[in-house]
Amino acid sequence: MGLADDLTSEVGEIFRLTWDIQDAKVIPDPDDVRLGNHGKKLDATVLYADLADSTDLVNAYPTEPFFPAEIYKAYLTCAARIIRERGGEITAYDGDRIMGIFKSDTQNNDAVRAAFQINGAVTKIINPKLKAQYPNRDFTVRHAVGIDTGSLLAARIGVRNYNDLVWVGRPANYAAKLCSLRVDDYATWITGEVFDQLYRSAKVSSDGREYWEQRQWTARNNLKVYRSSWWWGVDHNPAY
Repeated sequence: MGLADDLTSEVGEIFRLTWDIQDAKVIPDPDDVRLGNHGKKLDATVLYADLADSTDLVNAYPTEPFFPAEIYKAYLTCAARIIRERGGEITAYDGDRIMGIFKSDTQNNDAVRAAFQINGAVTKIINPKLKAQYPNRDFTVRHAVGIDTGSLLAARIGVRNYNDLVWVGRPANYAAKLCSLRVDDYATWITGEVFDQLYRSAKVSSDGREYWEQRQWTARNNLKVYRSSWWWGVDHNPAY
């Protein structure tokens, strides 16, 4: 039998076999999910943090790949540390972006806090350090964070010894696509479902300023979304 025969058999089995889907109370690890048609279902909040203009960045420095690499490393390091610090789990790195999942009673507030602090890291740490190290380079780090909440299915994909989890469901898809809505200084985008579950401290500043502006996502049947240009310091810890 050749590869075509093997793949024909395996794909047929994927479509034929009944799924074993179990409810999960915590974010599963790859070892918690079998390679066959087995999945873990959970309600959670997904955050995607995406470095903007990365293709232009790479194209601008073809003979100095270390410079884009430093930008990638600085952004993803800050985003990952903040996601973990705010209670999220890192579930994927994809080139210039990172995916985190939050599962708790305060998961939407935790994710928004992480988003504001990632924006704070870009504004107050990454760009100042970049300018200090490379004063003659005209480049400013820009980014976007998208957040959605709802039902997710974790399934294991790949082949033996080379596999990982794939996260299927609206939150993962929408969180990633919300990043493409970034405009001007509006770095954080959330769905109405996330906004509706936020505490006041994640909606309005202590002096009464609104963090969010409501918009319509025309590509998704005018879905209600919210955008914000706000940032918090990475050590900012407002009470819920």
